[in-house]
Amino acid sequence: MSDGSDDEEAMAVDADSDGDRFIVGVHVTESELRFVVHVPSEIDSGWRDPDEFQQLVEEITWQHLDQETTLQTIATNGEPGETVTLGSVTLQPDGTIVDHELSTPTADEES
Repeated sequence: MSDGSDDEEAMAVDADSDGDRFIVGVHVTESELRFVVHVPSEIDSGWRDPDEFQQLVEEITWQHLDQETTLQTIATNGEPGETVTLGSVTLQPDGTIVDHELSTPTADEES
């Protein structure tokens, strides 16, 4: 599992790519799991509503990963304060999925 410390470099937008790459993860607290979307510092001006595109990223993530299995694995193995990275989703402002690299963490992964 990842603590998210290297995610800022991974969030950089590749100028040659279409769309913006959003890193997704789940933050573990003492009482809950929080889905998080890391937004690139330089984002296409076509994104008008942050809540809307973050919700879209979350919907796409759970279309590609089994939500129950993913969250159970994180709840069992995650430590409070840790953010477990699930991967990335690259989108254009019109909602077109350019790419995604998502995976459910395994019990063997360590932070």
